[in-house]
Amino acid sequence: MSEPSGPAVIVDPYSSGALFASALAERGIDVVAVLSAERPPEAYASSYQPRDYRDPIVYRGDLSEVVDRLRALDPRCVLAGCESGVELAERLAPLVTPARANVAGLADARRDKWAMASAVAAAGIPTIPQICTDDVDEVRAWLVDTGLVGADLVVKPPKSASTDGVVKVAGGVGWADVFTANLGRVNQFGEVDDRLLVQQYVTGTEYVIDTFSQDGVHALVDVCRYQKVDNGPYMAVYDTMRWLPETDPEIPGLLDYARRVLDAVGVRYGAAHVEIMLTESGPLLIELGARPHGGGQPRFNRIATGDSQIDRTVRSLVGEPVSETYRLARHQTCVFHIAPASGTVHGVSALDKVRDLPSHHFSVQNLTEGGPVQATRNLVDSLEFGFAILSHPDAEQVAADYQVIRGLERELVITSDQPAPIG
Repeated sequence: MSEPSGPAVIVDPYSSGALFASALAERGIDVVAVLSAERPPEAYASSYQPRDYRDPIVYRGDLSEVVDRLRALDPRCVLAGCESGVELAERLAPLVTPARANVAGLADARRDKWAMASAVAAAGIPTIPQICTDDVDEVRAWLVDTGLVGADLVVKPPKSASTDGVVKVAGGVGWADVFTANLGRVNQFGEVDDRLLVQQYVTGTEYVIDTFSQDGVHALVDVCRYQKVDNGPYMAVYDTMRWLPETDPEIPGLLDYARRVLDAVGVRYGAAHVEIMLTESGPLLIELGARPHGGGQPRFNRIATGDSQIDRTVRSLVGEPVSETYRLARHQTCVFHIAPASGTVHGVSALDKVRDLPSHHFSVQNLTEGGPVQATRNLVDSLEFGFAILSHPDAEQVAADYQVIRGLERELVITSDQPAPIG
């Protein structure tokens, strides 16, 4: 059977998935967009570039219709551009491009975090203690059985992303109220959270392992270390993401764990984004995304390493060798802006100085003088506020410029939108 010569199919080409179109066009490969809904989720809307796609195919509930249209194109691959496209891409690929598809029977484990954790645990790989249910009494019994009564907990949806809906419950105090309040919530993808995960809160250092897989061989693209902080009641707010040199001593153990996880959930082809907490007792999976690292990370990864998940995908599709590892060329950190409170913001011109920093490579700030700002609760809020990419041959310069950015943020004045009390 000859190699397919048609287009690459990207399901929901949003976020980093929007980068596929130009990269593939440079190598003479057309791109067909499949949209999982008429409109992108609000969190991804600004990244969608409809001019890059001649005739997007919109999935309206009839999978066979989409399959028939795609088969007629003889596509090279069907890939998810971002998290909202994973579920549909995983259903389409085995039917349309079986030679470049993941294990069909494990599709749920590449999207639903409970199915993911269950598959990983079934493979004998350590996981975070957790339960997924819509029954508060079932959680209560589980806490007793596992000895987690009074422990720090995390309540989160099994199918959202970007820390959307993730709540830390210190000492487990009020967990049932949090569970009840969030059950039935509509998440950022417009899906109803009809079940919730309750997990033991684990501590350690959080890493992301970005990979590209071909025929079940998982090659390393980059490793980044997250620093997260609590912002008032909101847990795990992104502070920084730092690219690590390939010589970092933690990488071999993290990569071995990530590869076992990828095998356990049936990843065979394409980009994956594996988030891992390195605890005192070893690595534990936070979650996995069967798609490229989001937020436009691949374009910044090119600056840090000269390569990216997007580029490796393209090379594989044109039959070129794909690298097995990477080399860090520049010290690089993404600094996420953090708003400590919601209200009206003043003094935003202070952030103009970010662009004058010696290590400044790229930055965006979306605040307007006298406009609204939302207290940073999750990654979506961080990206709506803005971020800066600091990149420099000298690691100390990057560290110093990070401190300057946090100082500039403290010059912002946020006034409450609440009316003053009378009398």
